[in-house]
Amino acid sequence: MRRYNGRSQILVTGGAGFLGSHLCERLLQDGHEVLCVDNFFTGARRNIEHLLDHPRFDLVRHDVTQPLVVEVDEIYNLACPASPVHYQHNPVQTIKTSVHGAINVLNLAQHCGARVFQASTSEVYGDPDIHPQPESYWGRVNPVGVRSCYDEGKRCAETLFLDYHRQYGVDVRVARIFNTYGPRMHPNDGRVVSNFIVQALRGDDITIYGKGEQTRSFCFVDDLVEGFVRFMQKDGPLPGPINLGNPREFTMLQLAEQVINLTNSASKIVFRPLPQDDPKQRQPDIRHAREMLDWQPTVELKEGLARTITWFDAMLKAGH
Repeated sequence: MRRYNGRSQILVTGGAGFLGSHLCERLLQDGHEVLCVDNFFTGARRNIEHLLDHPRFDLVRHDVTQPLVVEVDEIYNLACPASPVHYQHNPVQTIKTSVHGAINVLNLAQHCGARVFQASTSEVYGDPDIHPQPESYWGRVNPVGVRSCYDEGKRCAETLFLDYHRQYGVDVRVARIFNTYGPRMHPNDGRVVSNFIVQALRGDDITIYGKGEQTRSFCFVDDLVEGFVRFMQKDGPLPGPINLGNPREFTMLQLAEQVINLTNSASKIVFRPLPQDDPKQRQPDIRHAREMLDWQPTVELKEGLARTITWFDAMLKAGH
């Protein structure tokens, strides 16, 4: 990889989003030049506003479904709506972002000789019948359901990344991201952590779908970004995919009760019917990440939730 005085020129697509903004921060802290590209469909300027005056940070408003010509050493492709509320709002654009966006960043990586990272998702496993999910599991996905624009878009992006690697020798990294939470989550993205926190802070009823027995594993954003960086820094042929997430599993009921306790909320828990294609279990097998990257999450759910609640509380008080 080319470096100038130990510094890389790094492109982050979706850099104004929840994950992207934390990644941009981390890369700047590590001394790199960062070009943040975002079309602001789900990203927010406030997420990266504090970086705009940084001498090694640039922001370009651009949609990855259109080609981008720049000279960079590394690319992190994070551009795509990642919550059902957002990706079902415009499903055609969602799958275009995953597929056309992947082709465009891969062509750029091929042109520049850059290493390129794909933010894939645990959704490629669908509603799994193997638990926990190893990378070798091919998944159980509905190809024509309401979530398919995201699930199948990400599966196709993985195919493209591995085919560009095999056919053209592009240096790729594919990470399958499991549920992540932390400051800068979108308050209306429909994800369970942000839903529960906002409802609890407002004193509204906390909505649980089904009986609350379905499980998720929650990874704090700082831990996830550490996994991204270690994966990209690891030399040698290591395309992945590699699972990145927290293997500790919680039911929705346990999560709701923890949020109520941490916010001292008077909110009551109410139950609603389970949405279509909502997975009942989701837990990563992270043996590869431990062995290959010497990585595992370190932030406990209670600590991560407390930091996330503090951020949401300030944002709601500020009227966002």
